[in-house]
Amino acid sequence: MAIDTLGVALGSLLCEWLSGHKIELGIVPIGSIGMSVFGIDLFFACQQLSVSPNMSAMEFLSASDNWRLMFDIAMISAFGGIYVVPLQALIQHRSDDKSRAQIIAANNLLNAFLMVASAAVSILLLSVLEITLPQYFLLLASVNVVVAAFVYQQVPEFVLRFCIWMLSHTLYRVTHKDLEKIPDEGAAVLVCNHVSYVDALILAGCHHRPIRFVMDKSISEMKGLKTFFRMARTIPICSPRQDAETYETAFQRIKKELDEGHLVCIFPEGKLTKSGEIEEFKAGIERIIKETPVPVIPMALEGLWGSFFSHKGGHALTKRPKRFWSKVQVIAGDALQPEYVTAPGLQSRVESLRQQLGS
Repeated sequence: MAIDTLGVALGSLLCEWLSGHKIELGIVPIGSIGMSVFGIDLFFACQQLSVSPNMSAMEFLSASDNWRLMFDIAMISAFGGIYVVPLQALIQHRSDDKSRAQIIAANNLLNAFLMVASAAVSILLLSVLEITLPQYFLLLASVNVVVAAFVYQQVPEFVLRFCIWMLSHTLYRVTHKDLEKIPDEGAAVLVCNHVSYVDALILAGCHHRPIRFVMDKSISEMKGLKTFFRMARTIPICSPRQDAETYETAFQRIKKELDEGHLVCIFPEGKLTKSGEIEEFKAGIERIIKETPVPVIPMALEGLWGSFFSHKGGHALTKRPKRFWSKVQVIAGDALQPEYVTAPGLQSRVESLRQQLGS
């Protein structure tokens, strides 16, 4: 029990570091995977225990044959903490102010009910069906895999955030500045320069609110990335000369998302930069704001030019990766009220923000 308690405390503290000081759903799958992996390993660890009658606690701890079991217990608890803390924070963050106390109370009641139910199932399995404790842990870990797969299928946001978290902590080191300028509530349009195929994933991982991205139809349908963009509810768009129906449908969806109070991000250049410099902003942003007047937050990305997903050194995705763990920076500027929004003005603001990152 002491090892279990220390493990939960360790996992809960690790959440602060893994989440980057924000509510990060991307680490929830890490918690469920860890609990399952070490739960299964615990079954095999029990096959080599060194236990004797009248053995003291210190004698048990000092026996090297028992260290694997203790490590598994600590890891199950630690990953349990990593799993639970973001979910508890999410409940509090996304619940309405007027009903937050009732929601937390209902969650505690549900947890208590399921703890009693799990105790009853344990009695049935251990006493009636007479399975062993190692077999019981193996069964729990296996069921956890099935339940987790079902939950992540029903709520793809967890998988999406997990993929984003992995991307921003393996290929890149993402730092951000002034993202508190993005409103925590209400509709707004984010505008940003377009450097690589993973710009949307990088930006999505920087803020706790879900963001609807408007991007070129050809990019949103790319193999390997199509699934992620679909889970992120990306809005595909293309030139009206290429497909007038897709073009008009995109603006209808943008208006609908903004009317529902969501964040929508667009890349006004309309395509990836081929020179590394910001290209001309198209007038589509002006139409969006005219149809749905909401604040516009300029943003800038720096550090992705030259990466595997950019056009530097050849067409993206066709060249050999040369950079790993690259530093990527994201910055947000002051919100611009609808009546002051113009494409050239936004381009100037984004260029200024990018210069701040480069200085």
